[in-house]
Amino acid sequence: MANTGAAELLATWEAGLAEAPTGRALLLHRAARPDVGAASLPVLPVGEREADLFALRRALFGERMQVRLGCSACGEDMEFDLDAGEFARSLGHGGSVGGGDSSAGPDPSAGAVVRVRQDGWDVAFRLPGVADLTAAARAADPRAALLARCVVSATRDGAAVAAGDLPVPVQRRIAEAVEAADPGADVTLNVGCPECGAATRAELDIASYLWTELDAWARDLLLDVHLLATSYGWSEPEILALSPLRRRYYLELCADV
Repeated sequence: MANTGAAELLATWEAGLAEAPTGRALLLHRAARPDVGAASLPVLPVGEREADLFALRRALFGERMQVRLGCSACGEDMEFDLDAGEFARSLGHGGSVGGGDSSAGPDPSAGAVVRVRQDGWDVAFRLPGVADLTAAARAADPRAALLARCVVSATRDGAAVAAGDLPVPVQRRIAEAVEAADPGADVTLNVGCPECGAATRAELDIASYLWTELDAWARDLLLDVHLLATSYGWSEPEILALSPLRRRYYLELCADV
C-alpha cells in the first residue's frame, strides 16, 4: 500500500527539494511502493514504475489529470483532461512479437525477460529499469551500453555471442519485444489541435507531473499548519494527524474570527 499519510508525504517532498528529477522520481516510487526495498526499485521495468506512479497519483489527487501543451504546428496552447485510471489501464502489457520465423515475447520462467529467436539467433534480454537507462545515457554509445547491461544470454546456432556482436536486425527485434512486453515505459500522447487540426506528440512524464502536484500540495499544507499553529498553538504533528476535512473546518473557524 502506498504511503499517503500527510507526514510521510511531507517528508518525501522535503527530501526531494534537494534532488534532481531522477532522485525525485525515486522518492515518489518509494512512496508508491513501500513494500519493495529501495535498492530494488531502480531495476524494476520502467513500465512498472510508471504504473506505480499513476496509482500513487490516483490515490493522492484522484482520477482527473489536467494536461497543457503547445501545438507543434501553430503554437496554440491546448488544455485537456486525462482520466488517470483509464489511461493507466490502456498501457496494459502487449503480447508476443511475431513475423517470419522469429518469435519474441515475455519469458514467464525468467521473470522480466523477453526472448528473441530469429534466423538461428536466441537472445534473452532483461527489461530495462530506470538504473539501466540512466547508466546507458551516460555512455558514449547508449545502445551498446544498454545491450551490455541487459542481455542475459545470446547464442547463434547454439554458440555463445557477446552482446556487442548482435547484428542490427536482431537489435531491432529486441527493441520491438521490449516495447510489446513493457508498453508503459514510453507514455506518449498524440493530441489533435482544435485550432489547426495538426497532431502533436508529447511524452507524459508522470514523475515530473506528480512532483509538481506534490510540491503545490506540500506548500499549501504547510501554510495551513502555520495558520492553525498560530491560532490554536498546536504542534505540526498534531495538525497533520487531523483529517483533511477537520483541518479545513478549523481553518474556516479561524477565518470567521
